[in-house]
Amino acid sequence: MERKRKQAIVHGRVQGVAFREYTRREALRLGLSGWVRNLPDGTVEVLFEGSEAQTEALLAWLASGSPSARVTRVEYNELPPQGETGPFFIRHST
Repeated sequence: MERKRKQAIVHGRVQGVAFREYTRREALRLGLSGWVRNLPDGTVEVLFEGSEAQTEALLAWLASGSPSARVTRVEYNELPPQGETGPFFIRHST
């Protein structure tokens, strides 16, 4: 299985609506490794690694997000895979 690593920045009303916890749960359900954190500008950063299908599924989920979120845009970059296999977690804000 070829691994993919992606970094996404999620814009909109995504802080204060349990977005990070819902993202963590979805990433764990999909079997992804990585993390999610709030950024000072009100966006949420997500770094994740897994198969092409897993990473595409999380990108699709991020477009709508948690029930109370209002996602306006998701930007993402593909990065070289690092072979991470640890559990997906919530990282402290920068």
